[in-house]
Amino acid sequence: MLLVVGVYLVAGNVAGGGSGAGGRTLAKGSVPAAYLSLVQKWGNLCSAINPALLAAQLYQESGFNPKAQSPAAAQGIAQFIPGTWATHGIDGDGDGDRDVWDPSDAIPSAASYDCSLASHVDDVPGNLTENMLASYNAGAYAVIRYQGVPPYAETRNYVKTITTLAESFAAPESRVDPSEQAAAAIAYAQKKLGTLYLWGGNGTPEQGGRFDCSGLTKAAYESVGIELPRVANDQYNAGPHPARDELLPGDLVFFSDDLTNSRAIRHVGMYVGGGYMINAPRTGAVIRFDPIDTPDYFGATRVTEDGAKALPSNV
Repeated sequence: MLLVVGVYLVAGNVAGGGSGAGGRTLAKGSVPAAYLSLVQKWGNLCSAINPALLAAQLYQESGFNPKAQSPAAAQGIAQFIPGTWATHGIDGDGDGDRDVWDPSDAIPSAASYDCSLASHVDDVPGNLTENMLASYNAGAYAVIRYQGVPPYAETRNYVKTITTLAESFAAPESRVDPSEQAAAAIAYAQKKLGTLYLWGGNGTPEQGGRFDCSGLTKAAYESVGIELPRVANDQYNAGPHPARDELLPGDLVFFSDDLTNSRAIRHVGMYVGGGYMINAPRTGAVIRFDPIDTPDYFGATRVTEDGAKALPSNV
């Protein structure tokens, strides 16, 4: 525990803060490979958006599910309602039709719609991206009326959610700030060493205090007031992604059989330093220390409170 705290304190003195979302490129594997080229291309359609921001919107809307349909009749990967699609849907792939269920049309249409909204508020004071997102939520008229993001709680929350979530899809431009809660989260996980693994385990008394991999990481961060999703691939988007040589104790480390797609992540552990993690590995094993440098290592996430709060509940 003293080693962990010492590493954390030293890192806090050398790590620089992250920058804003403008011009951000995508983190490795953060967007499913099937949609990567579309998000990269159309995410640069205008100055109000970038690929990471467009990816955050798609993830928030559908979890990259092209077959998603909401009770309000929103359809496809970008969740257009029929009336909005009729006005703003475009033939993104040039095949002669506009299909809301086809990501080759829906993703370009989402970017085009964003840029159209931005054009309506480009002379409004403040941050153009934030004003565009506010227009998406509350309408351009409200942004023009209030000369910026309107004072609606829902709209301000939406703007913060998307800009924060974009950080989890962007490749960091500098060293990622250390987590203030990491040491306490590790302390929680360390107390579970030697506990027998349980598939679906959340550590409840009825389960004998046993965990699976994501149940353990969820409980560890819940102990410091951060609510993570239940499954590993959603936990990946709970903050920015430090490089392998920038890992700090408390970072979540992820593993997958498909290193091109964060939605295919199947396992998570908690990094403790020295190339090791606290890991709830599989049925029949106990929670233990394991090395992270394996062929299926996908990447890491530095959990933040805002990042966790920004995650959608419907993916």
